[in-house]
Amino acid sequence: MNKTLTIFGGNSNAPLARELCEQLGIVQGRARVERFSDGEIFVEIGENVRGVNCFLMQSTCSPPNRNLMELLIMIDALKRASAGSIVALMPYFGYARQDRKVKPRTPISAKLVADLLTAAGATRVLAVDLHAGQIQGFFNIPFDHLYATPVFRDVLKLAGLRGSDVVIVSPDAGGVERARIYSKMLDCSLAIIDKRRESANVSQVLHLIGDVAGKRAILVDDIIDTAGTLCNAAAAVLERGATEVFAVATHGVLSGPAIERINGSVIRKIWVTNSIPQEDRMARCDRLNVVSLGPLLAEAVKRIHHGDSISSLFF
Repeated sequence: MNKTLTIFGGNSNAPLARELCEQLGIVQGRARVERFSDGEIFVEIGENVRGVNCFLMQSTCSPPNRNLMELLIMIDALKRASAGSIVALMPYFGYARQDRKVKPRTPISAKLVADLLTAAGATRVLAVDLHAGQIQGFFNIPFDHLYATPVFRDVLKLAGLRGSDVVIVSPDAGGVERARIYSKMLDCSLAIIDKRRESANVSQVLHLIGDVAGKRAILVDDIIDTAGTLCNAAAAVLERGATEVFAVATHGVLSGPAIERINGSVIRKIWVTNSIPQEDRMARCDRLNVVSLGPLLAEAVKRIHHGDSISSLFF
């Protein structure tokens, strides 16, 4: 059989890779990823990929360095096996928060990751909800940037969170554009929190711009890491008269004390995607709900493979 499409999966998000193959109705590509006793990664592609469009699913989530190195080595293996094209499917693009110099003598690590992926042999990259859209400009190869908005839209509407008694809240000024999209999509109002960040993973709420009194508030963000920003924002919104607080975030990094903070917060329910595996966290937090990116990614893969436009998937 002459195959033209194959999906390979790294170790960072094996369940999503399997789901993607099920959505597409294909068998997942065979690849052996092992580690030597000193931690070095070894990859062997277990099938012929000469001239095949290869899609490699790997989120560079925790542990980010190991998962990134695994992705680079798998790309190199596919390149040396004469793959027709190599598309790095990165639902969660690690190091995206280091997209600019915030102080003198600091790196732009997102640009370094872009250079590494290109040098390894990737011919295209696809990611979901980048922390900063400008990261697309770090690449000299095609970059497809998808949004999780359509995935969450149906979930929020099904939960009855739409209309004039709902307000979308951006937890910082940088997320206003994203929050505005949700506000328009759900026919509701918009509020913005003015936040100051003195150091990494430490933030303070100073002002709330907009009216939340008597409304159900939905905090919208791209990443929940230690959940300090989210929980502080939720408390501030409730103090200013909101009746309930919910949260939506594409990438549930949920590191450190995140689960404990969420369990002790005023947030009723949180929705995240499976861009990062969440099975162990769901067992520790009954407020956490996971929405699958599988159908969205499967449609994107089909369109890329067949040379069709994916612009209609953006919103």
